[in-house]
Amino acid sequence: MDGKMLARLGAVVFVAVAITATAIELTRKEEEPTPKPARAVERSTDPLRNEQRRCQQLGEAAGKDAGCLRVWAETRDRFLGRAQQPVAPAANDER
Repeated sequence: MDGKMLARLGAVVFVAVAITATAIELTRKEEEPTPKPARAVERSTDPLRNEQRRCQQLGEAAGKDAGCLRVWAETRDRFLGRAQQPVAPAANDER
């Protein structure tokens, strides 16, 4: 066998292997990943969050409410990583 014939034979074998690999890949069925169910997380009641909601509902009047000023100060301290003191829910002071 001469060199040209050997090169042709190698090319034919390469093309045959490529076609076979392509056919196998096209006929393969990929399994859909099964979605993991989401875990239900129970949220603990945060008194600071409840007070923030109360202040939010007060609107402009919250700027004059001592309880809201205290809540905002604690929120700022919590955000900045300063020492925290727990907020006790304030009585609804309606003025």
